[in-house]
Amino acid sequence: MKDTIKRIIKYIGKYRFLLLLTMFISLVTVAGQLIIPRLQGNAIDKIIEAGNVDFGGIFKIIVIILACVVAVAVLQWVMNAINNKITYSIVHDIRKDAFEKLQHLPVKYADSHPTGDVVSAMISDVDQFADGLLMGFTQFFSGVMTILGTLVFMLLINWRIALVVVLMTPLSFLVASFVAKRTYKMFHLQSITRGEQTSFIDEMIGNQKVVQAYSREKASMETFDEINERYRNCSLKAIFFSSLTNPSTRLINNVVYAIVTLVGAFSVISNPLAFTVGKLSSLLSYATQYAKPFNEISGVITELQNSIACAGRILDIIEEKPMDESMTDEVSVEDNGGDVDFDSVEFAYDPAKPLIKDFTLKVQAGQKVAIVGPTGCGKTTVINLLIRFYDVDSGSISLEGKDIRSVTRHSLRKNYGMVLQETWLRYGTIRDNLIIGKPDATEEEIIAAAKASHAHSFIKKLPNGYDTIIGEDGGSLSQGQKQLLCITRVMLCLPPLLILDEATSSIDTRTEVKIQEAFARMMEGRTSFIVAHRLSTIQSADIILVMKDGNIIEHGNHEELLALGGFYKQLYESR
Repeated sequence: MKDTIKRIIKYIGKYRFLLLLTMFISLVTVAGQLIIPRLQGNAIDKIIEAGNVDFGGIFKIIVIILACVVAVAVLQWVMNAINNKITYSIVHDIRKDAFEKLQHLPVKYADSHPTGDVVSAMISDVDQFADGLLMGFTQFFSGVMTILGTLVFMLLINWRIALVVVLMTPLSFLVASFVAKRTYKMFHLQSITRGEQTSFIDEMIGNQKVVQAYSREKASMETFDEINERYRNCSLKAIFFSSLTNPSTRLINNVVYAIVTLVGAFSVISNPLAFTVGKLSSLLSYATQYAKPFNEISGVITELQNSIACAGRILDIIEEKPMDESMTDEVSVEDNGGDVDFDSVEFAYDPAKPLIKDFTLKVQAGQKVAIVGPTGCGKTTVINLLIRFYDVDSGSISLEGKDIRSVTRHSLRKNYGMVLQETWLRYGTIRDNLIIGKPDATEEEIIAAAKASHAHSFIKKLPNGYDTIIGEDGGSLSQGQKQLLCITRVMLCLPPLLILDEATSSIDTRTEVKIQEAFARMMEGRTSFIVAHRLSTIQSADIILVMKDGNIIEHGNHEELLALGGFYKQLYESR
């Protein structure tokens, strides 16, 4: 919690001028509010006795009180506006830093953290933090100023009674502190459970077809009910304990008020000239105002417990270790492809379970390399290493003679074009999705690429053609149509190196034959890596790597591997 507060203070420090300004305005508004009870007491003392009332003096006091009320109202509006500015500027900065950090985190982070949990931290937790921070700025400073101000006025009126109030004050702090320590852990658990719930809902909505196809609705509902029940329980506990603060401090403050009333009443009776009814009235008002901030601050502390717990989750994302981007060297590959060398590469997602072992391969510029093998043998992992989604544990991968770890990721990846089995399309028009890799593409280039991928015919049938807006992840488009758009995207870029990972898995056989012809033309003179389960699509490859358990067990062209009569022949004959 202390570390989280320190990190929050760093963000607040950027707006210290506005913070000082709002503190000054808070001081002025509190002074305006505190002078009113004293003026009211003076007005009461001008009612000397029946038939002897100083109406002129009372009228002047009323005018001054009205002026104070108006001035305080205006200043409070200004203070609230500044507090809103500070709060939402900090929230803006935190969200910006968090999203920027996500752009620089390794793929390993995305693979190991549920998407819904990250989204919950970015949206819900930051909103909760904003609510607590705004309450803190709005009430905390004013509350502290009010406590100090009322204490000064009470000391000026009657220091003995003021001393009684001060001696009772620590009880409020002790109660608030006792509850706050237990509340923080519960709000932290509530925040974590909320993220788990958001992640599960996101997962179920995104895969609703699969859930219904396997009749998992009841099982999904049971899992949701279990998470929802835990969320309800931890929320109730957090709110229950936090709700104890206000009534506990209110009870103590009411006891203080009763003591002040009794002591003050006896003081008026015993010495009415030194301690008037007007002063007693002012003192009681100050005792109330002195007690009120403790109730407000206790509520603020409770809300801050929640907001700090929420802030901790988003700040943890911001402080995640980013990818190493210290390299400045760049690599550029000509249109005729590039040489790629794997030298004794070893890699494991889990150190206890080695996957790629002593992987060595030399690929010459323009060669077409196919990677085949059973599921889980490391085919896609090789692609992840090639494009530096993950770094090798030992050994090296070189492009054009340069270790890819020594060059910037941007310069490395701009040489590759990728079509994966899992498609990705964002909300926007068809055209917006096609030009992601080449924003300056002309209309003629876009149409030519779409025709080459055989996507043009179905695009023209859409309501607005290339300007048709599609939803998140392609909206209502079929999986095959989405894959065609991703293929078009690569054909529009025509990068010197190509990576095709099951690029035609969702396309019908007739269209696949035509696309393979287009791929063949596109891959001419380009270094290409193809991952495929259907061996018919890679028979023309210059090199076929047969992988099993992270090792290359066979390599050669199609005819050589069939003649070898090994594992590849078994795969080919079992298709």
